Amino acid sequence: MDQIMKKVVEASYLTADSAAQYRVILRFFYRQHERMRDFIAPEEVLEYLRSLPAFQDYAEEQLHQQLAQLVKWNNLVARQDMTNAKTIEEYKKKRFRYQCTPYTVEIERMLIQLEKLGDQFQGSLERSQFDRLLASLEKLEEELEQPLNKPAADYMHIWDDIFHFFGTIRTNTADYIAYINSEKTSQRMQTEAFLVYKNQFTAYLRDFIVSLQKTSLQIRGRLRELDGQRLAPFFEKLVEHRRQIPRLEDTAASEQEWLEEFHEYWGSLRRWFLGGSSSQSELEMLQMQTNEMIRRMARYVQRISERQQHFRSRKKDYLHLAKWFAECRNLEEAHQLSSIVFGTMTVRHLHLEEATTDNLHAETWEEQPEMRQIKPRTNRYREKTKPGAFRSNHEQKEKQRLAYLKEREQEKQLIEKYMKNGEIRLAEIGTVEPFVRKVLLGWIGKSMAAKNHEVKTDYGMTVKVAMNPDHLITLDAEDGKLIMPDVVFERSGGER
Repeated sequence: MDQIMKKVVEASYLTADSAAQYRVILRFFYRQHERMRDFIAPEEVLEYLRSLPAFQDYAEEQLHQQLAQLVKWNNLVARQDMTNAKTIEEYKKKRFRYQCTPYTVEIERMLIQLEKLGDQFQGSLERSQFDRLLASLEKLEEELEQPLNKPAADYMHIWDDIFHFFGTIRTNTADYIAYINSEKTSQRMQTEAFLVYKNQFTAYLRDFIVSLQKTSLQIRGRLRELDGQRLAPFFEKLVEHRRQIPRLEDTAASEQEWLEEFHEYWGSLRRWFLGGSSSQSELEMLQMQTNEMIRRMARYVQRISERQQHFRSRKKDYLHLAKWFAECRNLEEAHQLSSIVFGTMTVRHLHLEEATTDNLHAETWEEQPEMRQIKPRTNRYREKTKPGAFRSNHEQKEKQRLAYLKEREQEKQLIEKYMKNGEIRLAEIGTVEPFVRKVLLGWIGKSMAAKNHEVKTDYGMTVKVAMNPDHLITLDAEDGKLIMPDVVFERSGGER
């Protein structure tokens, strides 16, 4: 926590009054560091600066002052060099060579990346990264099924591959989603020029969704099997690899931190694909956002098409129609053409009280006719009423009641068939009827809303539901299989 809260002095050169000069000096040191040249003499720095048009009048004294300031900010490390002192004056000046610090190297790397990035997000939706991540997880699972006798570096290579692909997926997808949702992109999508790229965009997103759905299920299955307990020996190998790297510091206290770091990294990977107990996974959010992007593009295209249609000139259409009318041989033929083009001039508009189908493409003539009683349009009209005798439907109601009770009793007997010692264990009941599966799932849903996880059933008994989310089972039914957590239903009250 102290590291997070402390002031980053090394970044002071970015906002100083002479930031332009400091940045050019440190960029030169960074480039030399990348070429494996560490300690640079001030004369070499001065020669480089004076080769730039903006630094032709740059003074040597000013360079020494700014190098000393960069040393104070921990951007440079100074080492005294006595080997080349040719005069007493040079010796008194305490000639130094300078090397940039690790903080400065990382800051300059970050700045170079920011300069390439520009003012908008980039990113991509690469399908291949998911395939590579799956292949790395399969390789890890293969290694865990046998003794871990290989060199520790081999296992660290697998670990690096997994998190390289995962990091690429996270960064690229987040950046591309942000790019699509940015204000500039939204404005461009609302222009007619977007119609040229519409098919390319939608095909790109659709192919990504299809590939993601195929691969993500396999990745999630692998991650469910690879929990922290199973990976413990593998993590020990990773710690062993880090221990083999020579360091002057005492690494004994760091080994526990390394183990915690590996566990946290693995936990973040699992949460990204599987989610948490009370949160949605980032993978599901990615699928939802990609689908929403496709729908949004479709809406933009529809609006552009409607706008084009609204402003499109119908002059050529009317001239073509006029040519048709001019070619009619007589007035009767012109009337027939008019009825087809414009419809009848005096038409009665009939409508139904409610829609008879949800199918948008169904023809009116394919639907069943609706019988409507036409009433006079006057305030004085009253429907005729006749006095009628009261009919008792007692027998019919009694038959329906008995049939309902009989059906309930059959359902209850069917449920009790799977109950042993007042309990139903999903892991042990075997194949069930679809109706039984529906009832049991209904009990689970109701129990999740109750504090004590008890459900009052329709059969007069109280059932307590206990779910084990860590143990997955397959519930077989006559119409299919359902993979779900193991559940125990215990009858705790009511009719026995």
